[in-house]
Amino acid sequence: MAQPKGLVDDFGILMECQSVLPDDRHRLQLLESIAELENNQAHATRNFPKTRLHKIAGIKEAVYRADIDKVSGWRLHVQYSRVDQRPHLKDVIAGQLHDSVVKAIRSKKSRYEK
Repeated sequence: MAQPKGLVDDFGILMECQSVLPDDRHRLQLLESIAELENNQAHATRNFPKTRLHKIAGIKEAVYRADIDKVSGWRLHVQYSRVDQRPHLKDVIAGQLHDSVVKAIRSKKSRYEK
């Protein structure tokens, strides 16, 4: 079994997901996504088949986007800390807002490391 990476949730993103995700299917997919993001083996091989973790283009900060559900568009924003190199949850993006990702990051820029 792979060692967990230890996802950090400083902003209560998981609690927010509990109230904003539309149904139990999405909540289950959130758990699957978190399990993949905490998997050291996935980070070592850079293979994220469930979340399709990738760097967001168009912004200076190194912010990554991970799918909760690709079809409906629910996403998590993750940023790796410079101090401990652990992934930190920064935001959950609703399905209808996932295309305006740069605008979503700029609206909550105090959450993101520079």
